[in-house]
Amino acid sequence: MIYELFLSAMNEGRKLLAILLDPDKMNDESIVKIMTKINTSAVDFIFVGGSSVEDKETDELVLKIRELTSLPVVLFPGNYQQITSHADAILFLSLISGRNPEYLINQQVKAVPYLQRSELEVIPTGYILIDGGKETAVQRVSETKPILANNIDKITQTAMAGMYMGNKLIYLEAGSGALNPVKPSVINSVRKNVNIPLIVGGGIRSKNELLEAYKNGADVVVIGTAFEENSNFLTKIMKNEHIC
Repeated sequence: MIYELFLSAMNEGRKLLAILLDPDKMNDESIVKIMTKINTSAVDFIFVGGSSVEDKETDELVLKIRELTSLPVVLFPGNYQQITSHADAILFLSLISGRNPEYLINQQVKAVPYLQRSELEVIPTGYILIDGGKETAVQRVSETKPILANNIDKITQTAMAGMYMGNKLIYLEAGSGALNPVKPSVINSVRKNVNIPLIVGGGIRSKNELLEAYKNGADVVVIGTAFEENSNFLTKIMKNEHIC
């Protein structure tokens, strides 16, 4: 079970690393090169998803990834059409930082028939968009505003509300291509107030930022744009190296 991996890592103080691959930005040649890098690095999961992805692209990418690695594949979908039964699990996202019903419940209802036909492990996830210094694709597509990065109380209370509502994960997201990652002080505050695994992503472009996220309480860090722009990003984080 994927969630048990997240939970045991949190309880044992182990830190996990996920690489986010956007089907809209991948082709056969690039995915082979990327997976070669990933397989020799300390990566624990492949997340797959994007804000806007063409039909069948997610399915095709996950099948290709399956050919190239034994790492678990977790869906991080921008909408219900990005669901494929070929993955191991799905982060069943609710954008709790926004107030657009389409991403609070409507997309989730639309996803149900697809999930009923699959054997995906469904992991309820409270998704919180935080201002990363620029408008992101998530903000445009969801038509919601991120929470200001310095509003630590609101971010923390939103995370706690997500936990109280029964979410099994909290995901703090600065957005793809964010200029600034989620602040360590924000991660630290949320970590102190929730007792479920904490995922942090968006805007992390250096090993120091990665380690700061871990140091302040992130259980899983997600790297996306930085890896897309430079697949050598993980060169210093080789397989079996202790990240933190």
